[in-house]
Amino acid sequence: ELLNKLKTELTGVGDDPKIKSVIRTIIRNINNEDDWKIFEEAFNNADKDFLKRIKEIHPELTSNDLRLCAYLRLNLSSKEIAPLLNISVRSVEVKRYRLRKKMSLPRENSLSDYILSV
Repeated sequence: ELLNKLKTELTGVGDDPKIKSVIRTIIRNINNEDDWKIFEEAFNNADKDFLKRIKEIHPELTSNDLRLCAYLRLNLSSKEIAPLLNISVRSVEVKRYRLRKKMSLPRENSLSDYILSV
């Protein structure tokens, strides 16, 4: 909603290249949110209530954490996840590290293995 409102207001401002760049970013993010909703629904249909189970076990996880969990559940690598989240591979690695800390996983346990076992 907010992104759509911003897009509408910025579109009427003018032809400034910086504003056009911001509009493109907003459009991309609107699409990402819509894509995520579709993906989440399809993912839950395919993998019965995984996201619900992981939320019950770790209620502190954010929607971005859950998105990363879903991609890890599909056994995607950091290289494969990066373009899906529009971030660098290094940023995915940092997200994985932080997710691991939030879940209080011991060092010897693999995050991917844990996600696959839930």
